[in-house]
Amino acid sequence: MGIKSAVGDMSFWVDLADAMATSDRGVDFINIDGGEGGTGAAPLIFTDSVSMPFRLGFSRVYSTFATRGLHEQVVFIGAGKLGLPDNAVIAFALGCDMVNVGREAMLAIGCIQAQKCHTDRCPTGVATQDRWLARGLDPALKSVRAANYVKTLRRDLLKVSEACGIEHPSLITGSTIELLDASRSSVPLDEAFGYPAGWGLPSTADQDAIVRLMTATEQPRGGSATPSPDATG
Repeated sequence: MGIKSAVGDMSFWVDLADAMATSDRGVDFINIDGGEGGTGAAPLIFTDSVSMPFRLGFSRVYSTFATRGLHEQVVFIGAGKLGLPDNAVIAFALGCDMVNVGREAMLAIGCIQAQKCHTDRCPTGVATQDRWLARGLDPALKSVRAANYVKTLRRDLLKVSEACGIEHPSLITGSTIELLDASRSSVPLDEAFGYPAGWGLPSTADQDAIVRLMTATEQPRGGSATPSPDATG
């Protein structure tokens, strides 16, 4: 059981965290949507001006749970233009265990952002149940495009991890990322959002498991050990 929500007033999150801190009941996951996300069905004013941007909203919710020692008891998921590798890296550093990808995958299979999702008249066949319009989406072709997008995103995330000297994007910390202010100044991500050391990372046990998975090797028949598919990404 969990919650998927954009972030505005924080009183609900404070009440939820307080309740979880004083009982054995609570949510299993929290999925935070950034205000910059949204579907083609949403009014533009919502996309432009309603609810907090992902980084601000997520960091406030995460901090609310982390200050009560609950951040390792909840699976945190992020959404809101996180299908771009630079945004996804920051999401992981802020404490996301997973990221949702919607807009970018839809664009990969032909979405033109016609903003007709709610009418069932999507001209490209991506967001419609109309049989005639759906014929415009060829599953054999578009599945390859979607797969290429996911593979490229995964490759880029692993490349950034390698450049940081770590095994997996979830192990990137806020101290590794600098938020630039034009071209003259910057501030570390953890400092910008008030994160103390250790926030944003998985539990120690999970970190060890991730490293083992990413560095695992397998012994082929009659040959030397080679990296497993999981280790090479």
